[in-house]
Amino acid sequence: MKVLVTGAAGMLGRKFCNQLATAGSIAGQKVRSLTMVDIVESPKIEAPFDVLSLAGDLTERGIAEQLIADHPDIILHSAAVVSGEAEVDFDKGYRINVDATRELFEAIRRASYHPRVVFTSSIAVFGAPFPEVIGEEFFSTPLTSYGAQKAIGELLLADYTRKGFFDGVGIRLPTICVRPGKPNRAASGFFSSIIREPLNGQEAILPVPDTVRHWFASPRSAIGFFFRAAEIGDAGLGTRRVLAMPGLSATVGEMIESLGRCAGSDRRKLIRRVPDPAIIKIVEGWPMALDASRAENLGFKAEANFDEIVRAHIEDEGIVVR
Repeated sequence: MKVLVTGAAGMLGRKFCNQLATAGSIAGQKVRSLTMVDIVESPKIEAPFDVLSLAGDLTERGIAEQLIADHPDIILHSAAVVSGEAEVDFDKGYRINVDATRELFEAIRRASYHPRVVFTSSIAVFGAPFPEVIGEEFFSTPLTSYGAQKAIGELLLADYTRKGFFDGVGIRLPTICVRPGKPNRAASGFFSSIIREPLNGQEAILPVPDTVRHWFASPRSAIGFFFRAAEIGDAGLGTRRVLAMPGLSATVGEMIESLGRCAGSDRRKLIRRVPDPAIIKIVEGWPMALDASRAENLGFKAEANFDEIVRAHIEDEGIVVR
């Protein structure tokens, strides 16, 4: 089994590659090689199989063809410009989130072979006004450039799969929380920072009201989604190749309560409320809860409560809570 991961230097891409190295197999088969690509070279990993790390831009001529020259069996396409950056830099968002996706899909089509392609989409494809719980039949009407770009990727994935160019599965990720490391330019970044920074004894800025409700899953769950998407058969997918991933619905206030339960009430005092009208406007266009029963019936799983998400971050990042 040969595996290709785009966006391998990103948080989820890196965690997936590390987990793959530990497991040594995917979709029930032993991994023979892993190619990791991102705009910068990915961190080195130790693995029981061949690992190649490349720096490259999928929109540059010949890069996509180079990446699929040895016909990888499973391709995780997670390379993307995040929501806030895609909204600010219109050209960059479409170049990376749309043009690069099309270049990769076209390279596979021209190579005339049939891999499993896992495409990381987002709940940003939905736009307000929302029902209390978004069901499988709800319209994809994004209200951000990032959401529009991901919706375009979903349509491309479905059409290239329909034509038999590859076997595509799209997964609409919840907001992934708690993201380790430094803040990125995602508009949703504060969801992680109000947990991550207090756990590290640092102040966090909260730009939205405590009443804001959203749909979450942990990085640990997201990696599980990737593995499951690589192995599921066509049964249950049909022509609808994109799945809403399981998660949990929580308010900002409930998140802060979980922080107190898991790490002590003093940590909550490190959160400073500074309303940001621009962020508030973006967040108002995001889903609060989804019906992910179709994905759950196919074996995708996530956390049941926010305490589990906080504890997963503490465990995975080796944080000492006193």
